[in-house]
Amino acid sequence: MNTLMKYTGVLLVLAGVCLLVVYTLVPSNTLLVVSLLLELCGILAYIIINRRLR
Repeated sequence: MNTLMKYTGVLLVLAGVCLLVVYTLVPSNTLLVVSLLLELCGILAYIIINRRLR
């Protein structure tokens, strides 16, 4: 369970990157905003969760 929690931030960042790939096929500002939010939340989650698990 800790392993999955540890990589939650990375998974959010990867989901944001996947949305950027979809953006190249279907240009939409909504995709850009959602991918930005996913990447920011992923980076923050990775930092916060890994500090607490130490």
